[in-house]
Amino acid sequence: MTTMTDSSVREFKMPDVGEGLTEAEILKWYVQPGDTVTDGQVVCEVETAKAAVELPIPYDGVVRELHFPEGTTVDVGTSIIAVAVGDGAAAAAEPVQEAVADTPATAEAEEPKPEGRQPVLVGYGVSTSSTRRRPRKGAQAPAAAQEASAAIQAEMNGHGPAAPAAPAAPAAPVTGDRPLAKPPVRKLAKDLGVDLATVVPSGPDGIITREDVHAAAAEPVAPEPQAAPAAVAPAPSPTAAPASYDTTRETRVPVKGVRKATAAAMVGSAFTAPHVTEFVTVDVTRTMKLVEELKQDKEYAGLRVNPLLLIAKALLVAIKRNPDINASWDEAAQEIVVKHYVNLGIAAATPRGLIVPNIKDAHAKTLPQLAGSLGELVSTAREGKTSPAAMQGGTVTITNVGVFGVDTGTPILNQGESAILAVGAIKLQPWVHKGKVKPRQVTTLALSFDHRLVDGELGSKVLADVAAVLEQPKRLISWA
Repeated sequence: MTTMTDSSVREFKMPDVGEGLTEAEILKWYVQPGDTVTDGQVVCEVETAKAAVELPIPYDGVVRELHFPEGTTVDVGTSIIAVAVGDGAAAAAEPVQEAVADTPATAEAEEPKPEGRQPVLVGYGVSTSSTRRRPRKGAQAPAAAQEASAAIQAEMNGHGPAAPAAPAAPAAPVTGDRPLAKPPVRKLAKDLGVDLATVVPSGPDGIITREDVHAAAAEPVAPEPQAAPAAVAPAPSPTAAPASYDTTRETRVPVKGVRKATAAAMVGSAFTAPHVTEFVTVDVTRTMKLVEELKQDKEYAGLRVNPLLLIAKALLVAIKRNPDINASWDEAAQEIVVKHYVNLGIAAATPRGLIVPNIKDAHAKTLPQLAGSLGELVSTAREGKTSPAAMQGGTVTITNVGVFGVDTGTPILNQGESAILAVGAIKLQPWVHKGKVKPRQVTTLALSFDHRLVDGELGSKVLADVAAVLEQPKRLISWA
């Protein structure tokens, strides 16, 4: 999404990288003013309410201006970068150099720059558009505003915050003047108010880990020298958060990204769809034995084989036998939309929060294919690389709360879906088997469904079928 401001400069706007998204946070810039870019080159990474996404530039040219620094939340459709193209590309770097040379603040940031890069112009902060930036913790008092301005400018130039007069903590190895850290770690550092340039890395190749950030956050911070007595801060607004509070007793976490989207979706689902949850406790000893047998099968070599795989297959079989459960409610048209395909959602806990990517057309996959798709889904989610497309179009979901040692729960539906299955912990329990009390592997399943389109009979049949397959997995052959 671009627009022309003159014959040689193009403005690249924040695109809607996922259906219906309205904003995204700029996590990292990969280019700076003066850099040459080519069509398809990734220029930045942004975080939406659903995923972290890399944005490619759609044309060749020279970067003229970055409109927003990292950490800024920008509305979709707002220009984020200006690129000189055509005849204007050759002269794009020179004005940048001259403007910076005339700026007194750059005297504090005269370190050698990477080849082919120029410093960012002063005053390129947040423009007068509908954007906002989360305030950093430990904001400076008004009397130290000049020092703070210099620190922010130095950070925008790619050198991190300006060093205070007091001894600084050991700096982390950097690449391109920036510490090495993955996006989830950068987000954690922002939430905790930790400057990555002061964190000592312990990861491979000098990468900063989550543990490094937590360790840095726990260290006492030396007081900064003040050039002049600080002015008395104005009294906080009665409706605003306290300007200062006991950080040893409270932590304030901005609600944004995945957490913000999840909260809105759960509230919308809970107060739109009338939920009903049913439970069943089932002996899954035979299923656990089958899992061990499949792990030894050459056909499953290198694939992810665990109880969740067979639970997912059992649910798909139950949906095949009771297809009306795989539907959605269209309020506008006053229709029930029955889906003839199953996009099976798997709830996954990630560093960015709880997300629900789905396996497309899971109903058409064989058990080995389902194992491969499940393994890929989990690995991608853990790496924080799940795309927005992978989280759209789900029809029914599984949430495995048993991995946390929980017996079961009453899951809330994902918006637009009619059913969600919660799987509890599988434990060795006394169970009546063939007339005798024996130790057996037992779990509890909970099925929540939208009572507008799923009545008690249909919901009960689906849950009973899932339990029957897990109790006698040979039914996978006769029912599938």
